[in-house]
Amino acid sequence: MRQQADVVVVGAGHNGLVAALMLARRGLDVIVLEEKEVAGGAARTERPFKRVPGLATSTGAYLLGLMPPELLRKLDLQMPLVRRDPHYFLPTTGKKYLLFGSDAAAMKEQFLAFFSEQDWRANEELQGEIAQLREDVAPTWLEEPLSIEETAERYVRPALRRVFVDLCRKPVGQYLERFEFRSDLLKAMYAVTDGFSGLNGDWDTPGTGMNFLVHNMCRLPGSDGTWMIVKGGMGAVTARLAAAAVEAGATIETGRPVQAITPAPLAVHLRDGGEVRARAVVVNADPFRLRDLIGRENLPGAWNARVDGYRRDGTTFKVNLALSALPRFTCLPEDRGQFGSTMHLLPDEPEVMGAMREAFADVKAGRLPRFPTIEWYVHTTVDPSLRDAAGHHNSALFVQWVPYDLKGTTWEAEEERYVRHLLGICDRFAPGTSALVADTFPLTPPKIERHFGITRGHIHHVDNSFGFADRLPYATPIEGVYSCSAGCHPAGSVIGAAGHNAAERVIRDIEG
Repeated sequence: MRQQADVVVVGAGHNGLVAALMLARRGLDVIVLEEKEVAGGAARTERPFKRVPGLATSTGAYLLGLMPPELLRKLDLQMPLVRRDPHYFLPTTGKKYLLFGSDAAAMKEQFLAFFSEQDWRANEELQGEIAQLREDVAPTWLEEPLSIEETAERYVRPALRRVFVDLCRKPVGQYLERFEFRSDLLKAMYAVTDGFSGLNGDWDTPGTGMNFLVHNMCRLPGSDGTWMIVKGGMGAVTARLAAAAVEAGATIETGRPVQAITPAPLAVHLRDGGEVRARAVVVNADPFRLRDLIGRENLPGAWNARVDGYRRDGTTFKVNLALSALPRFTCLPEDRGQFGSTMHLLPDEPEVMGAMREAFADVKAGRLPRFPTIEWYVHTTVDPSLRDAAGHHNSALFVQWVPYDLKGTTWEAEEERYVRHLLGICDRFAPGTSALVADTFPLTPPKIERHFGITRGHIHHVDNSFGFADRLPYATPIEGVYSCSAGCHPAGSVIGAAGHNAAERVIRDIEG
């Protein structure tokens, strides 16, 4: 292995690969060191099912929504994206449902038949306001961040500046209540999919509005604001980034865990005893692992306090499933495209708000909730290329919230029972679902930590309740060491902006 490079990138997640690609195209000698045997971080396509070994699935991240189109153009990359239409399905255990798609007339008909005209107007007003905020905020994602208040002043139209600041700083519940939905079920659906996803907080938690804003920033071409499926799974995103980086001259070495980063002279020390000296080191690992590599004792107290303030437990349980056939929903027995959408399993109207609060209270107490919020999807209905020869479907339950540590018991003792319990919830909406499950690959928060190398299993590295300049800066206090983590601006998810922005900072610093 070479002992010298211009830049060492630690970690081959999507942000690290974006940084490597940009730096290599700048003519710098770049080496990427990845501790796992495969590149991709949490954006991987794997075949994890022992009983159904030919079935592929996106084990971690499962949709592409937030990668800026300007970044794709700058990288000169095209992703094999497939639009989901419909993109949301809200079933109930009775006859009511909502199927959100491009057919606005059909959507309005469902709103009026199953909910109310007031709910339809509230939905239209919400979507209109979010579209304006999305347009205003978009340019900030590929720039060094300002504070939330400065961002409002510089980028957001005057009529929405106060709305923007309140959305970023306050609970998602306060934001959604402004639109006067009559249906608690609709409010819960929006809060769950965009406010709570990957975040340690609920309806009343300050900062959940920031997460809501982030999740509504999809601007991919042809998406109409809806997150898209990547043909071939999420591993196709990181595979294309890796191939482009290698073509530009970068070297990617997997199975090479880094032990430490030392300054003066700047060097990366590997667990196998190797050492690479560099002009700059860009770390794709989360902020806590970055600090471990540098050493807490080598960093200023204020920086350590900042990182300590980010620490939250991951509360996401990803239950990957192999299905022998498609389920059948009581409220919508025929297949109208709902399986390719995000299907929201929530308690019915009278109970939903109380059940959400009860679930988060359980998690804070270390208990597994009776009815957590669940997003369910079957992406092989849209991308059949991942199916095996026997025709199995991949599927998954994205469960929010669960505790990282269980009080009075362990995940090892409870996992199998709780997976059965979650499938039992699916059975309430689509009877017989449990019988269709050929195999499972569950990822509890501790398993997410081990499988993907993310501290405390937090899928966004840092809660998206931290926004803009409140997130981890790209430049660390150690000269020549940078972060391109999802814990940096703009947010956690498969975005790539942190990799871009960190690379731009490195180029400015190296080239003066």
